[in-house]
Amino acid sequence: MKINRSLKHINTINHGSGPSRRVFLKGVGAAIALPVMESLLPPAMAKSIEQRPKRMTVVYSPNGMRMTHYTPTTAGKNYEAPPILQPLEKVRDKYTVISGLGHYQASAFGAPPAGHGRSCPAFLTGAHAKATEGADIYCGVSVDQVAAKYFARDTQLASLELGIEPPSLLGSCDINYSCTYTNTISWKSPTQALPAMVAPSDVFEHLFGDGNQIDEPTRQMKLAHKSSILDFINQEAKKVNQSLGVNDRHKMAQYLESIRDVERRITKAQQTTIEMNLDGFTVPANIPSDYEEHVKIMLDLQMLALQTDMTRVSTFMLGRELSNHAYNNLGVRDGHHALSHHANNPEKIDKLVKVNTYHMQLFADYLEKMASIPDGDSNLLDNTFVVRGACIGESNEHDHMDLPVILAGGGLEGNRHIAAKKHTPMCSLLLSVLQQMGVPAQSFGDSSEPLAGLIT
Repeated sequence: MKINRSLKHINTINHGSGPSRRVFLKGVGAAIALPVMESLLPPAMAKSIEQRPKRMTVVYSPNGMRMTHYTPTTAGKNYEAPPILQPLEKVRDKYTVISGLGHYQASAFGAPPAGHGRSCPAFLTGAHAKATEGADIYCGVSVDQVAAKYFARDTQLASLELGIEPPSLLGSCDINYSCTYTNTISWKSPTQALPAMVAPSDVFEHLFGDGNQIDEPTRQMKLAHKSSILDFINQEAKKVNQSLGVNDRHKMAQYLESIRDVERRITKAQQTTIEMNLDGFTVPANIPSDYEEHVKIMLDLQMLALQTDMTRVSTFMLGRELSNHAYNNLGVRDGHHALSHHANNPEKIDKLVKVNTYHMQLFADYLEKMASIPDGDSNLLDNTFVVRGACIGESNEHDHMDLPVILAGGGLEGNRHIAAKKHTPMCSLLLSVLQQMGVPAQSFGDSSEPLAGLIT
């Protein structure tokens, strides 16, 4: 089948994991990647559309968890869901709770007692962070970047790092530890931490813009007329539609409407942005004032990137470590970090559990939406390994040896609580995920053994 010459094709090698041709709709200042369309593939490649590539995402929550309200009391299938896990009941068969995992390398080993400053960088690296407030930071390579390096030649973006809170930039955020250690969970090398993008408009431009080719008058015209980025590829979309079958036309219409919906929400959020003063410096007013809408826009952008195979690896931080965000929408006016050090005060514990449960509800919404997005003969969630967790277990104790970890998606059996042997390296789980994605890793961090009992 001939494809309109005005389309841009990118040929990639996918290590045998699926279709190797992706189509972009091009316009002034726009490059919209399309999901795999069977109608646009040669017959031989169309047969492989069912074999979609595996992806990895990490969803991170700061400041630990109230573990007594989170950890199931029984192992195995059909456990009774504790309060914090109850929002996940609708997707129970899509995830597994894993207890007993820890990071020995987050221990002090004689360094200053900074639980957050060491635990956060260890979360996805399994490495011991160097105690420093200067530029000589040192940690390890994170699991997402191991996967990103392996799949980099197959995708437009090697990885996508997203967050909600702007980074702290001044001095140390924990005793003798640079703020770099608590701003991110992604490390490209032991000395290069990858910052999270936090402004939805920046992410949108990163994914769908063609920034070097759009001139300032065109950009201003777009803003003045409140036009959509889709208006710039409208003619291309019409041409492609003529080559699509009925199912693919429906798929493209849904996809483009998803982009338009996110774009509308970003525009609306920009109209109600706020200026925040964090750690003594002012953050520009480009962050949505509504926390929940901010989270959902960012996750929707991530899902669009995964759906179109722009990237196969992404991390998302619900807040940077040590976040003291106050959840006024929950009636919780105390800062999150302050509540995490509850000293067994019942009132503070109740508020902390409310925040923990709210974060889990946002995660449940995310999983439900991923499960609703078609992907080959399955859905986006079944083709994506989603690691959800925190770098600290029981908040009040700065415990890093019993972490609140969930593995969802990936087509793995769910509705399970795996009670791993106490102090099992979390890197065993991360190694398992790499291997299930097809990354030829024999070890990761401080583990050379995949997690026992994960694969049934």
